[in-house]
Amino acid sequence: MAPLSARELPLAAAYSTPLLSHGVETAELNACSTLRVKLPPMPTPSQPLPSYFPTAAQDWAVAHPWWSTLIGGTALVLLGWLAFRLTREVLIVALNRLGARVRAKWDDALQKRRFFHRLAYLVPLIIYRAGLPYLPAFGAGIQNLLDRLLVTGMIIVIARAISAFVTAFGDLHAQTPNAHLRPIKGYLQVVIIIAYLLAAITVIATLLDQNPAVILSGVGAASAVLLLIFRDTILGLVAGVQLTSNDLIRVGDWIEMPQFNADGDVIDIALNNVTVKNFDETFTVIPAHHFLDHSFRNWRGMQDSGGRRMKRSLLIDISSVHFLTPEDIEDLKRFALLRPYFEEKREDIDTWIAANPAARENPVNSRRLTNIGTFREYVMRYLRARPDIARNLTFMVRLMGPGPQGVPIEIYVFVADTRWTVYEGVQGDIFDHLMAILPEFGLRIFQNPSGADVRSLEPVIEQLNASGAPGQDDPEQDDADSG
Repeated sequence: MAPLSARELPLAAAYSTPLLSHGVETAELNACSTLRVKLPPMPTPSQPLPSYFPTAAQDWAVAHPWWSTLIGGTALVLLGWLAFRLTREVLIVALNRLGARVRAKWDDALQKRRFFHRLAYLVPLIIYRAGLPYLPAFGAGIQNLLDRLLVTGMIIVIARAISAFVTAFGDLHAQTPNAHLRPIKGYLQVVIIIAYLLAAITVIATLLDQNPAVILSGVGAASAVLLLIFRDTILGLVAGVQLTSNDLIRVGDWIEMPQFNADGDVIDIALNNVTVKNFDETFTVIPAHHFLDHSFRNWRGMQDSGGRRMKRSLLIDISSVHFLTPEDIEDLKRFALLRPYFEEKREDIDTWIAANPAARENPVNSRRLTNIGTFREYVMRYLRARPDIARNLTFMVRLMGPGPQGVPIEIYVFVADTRWTVYEGVQGDIFDHLMAILPEFGLRIFQNPSGADVRSLEPVIEQLNASGAPGQDDPEQDDADSG
């Protein structure tokens, strides 16, 4: 073999492997390499600069390795940054515009989950790793360390890109007609967790220069002890990740967990537990993993919607329900809210009677208004006229089935304010008015007899006792007859 030239001798020394310089045999090196992560090989240039540089620049780099490393490292950083910016602002933008012109949905899903943005971080890492051998001032040990750090970054970037891709696939599946029948969100989450676990093991093995199988065997041996000692901590950690990643609860949310007598605002989310400040100023501390084992109610949706549900019934005495006479209708026209209703109903009923001649024979064959139906219409128009009732949410006044306590008229609306005190005030004003106006329609609220009702019957009972009930035997007359 030809001897090395004077210019190639220091270059060969700078790029020699430290293991060989310490006398490690080739056979031993090959045996150890089977237990380590086999990284993609770095280029091993025979020159300190790429081959397209002239001989004078190569000689200067050999003579001044530190200056060459400083200038080359600066150029490498700028090149990686420039490539990253071009990828993000030119290439990805062009791909997004091209995807906007086609009808396919997969590109929109990938763009929404920022799949290409996450992959863009690979570009500077690849450039840095490719240029790492051209920094002659760094010894083989430093280059090896930097190479492992760059490979670690690549693994993390690829894991995040896989997560974005799997999530985008889930978004596409959610848009299919039968997605609600066969949800796959849980399976996709398992895939993402496995991808991150494999990435974590590979990163640890890369940094420790070990085979991933060795790391897995060590983790398997220690898992039993870890699960036994840190059971609650591990459960809390997993539950905390699930709660935060799925956005199930936040600090400030109003939640209810009747199993733990919790009804209040979340004030702290720790590793092992969640602290709830109840409305009675007490505190409930709930282990985090119980949020995955038990059901709970989060009122955040109500607070975000801007409306708070009012669901309450008026119990109407069924004996007070009757048809409205023409005199009753004229009397109820005093209500300005009901005048348009009576006009609409009069035209509707007249049209129906004209199409059904039998309705003229007897009132029982005709359509007539009832006091309870008119009251229900009044309640709807009264609530619509109130500015504190939300109109963009469910709005309903319905007649429920009759029962032992009368006929319920249920009001199902939303107050346009989620504050508790304001909500209770609006609800109280509405039902105060409705209970007071109810007798105007000839209706009565159902109420079980109370002590006052029984006492009101005492004069009637006394009068009956004084006059004697019809057919009741006189005890004095019976005594005289027996004598």
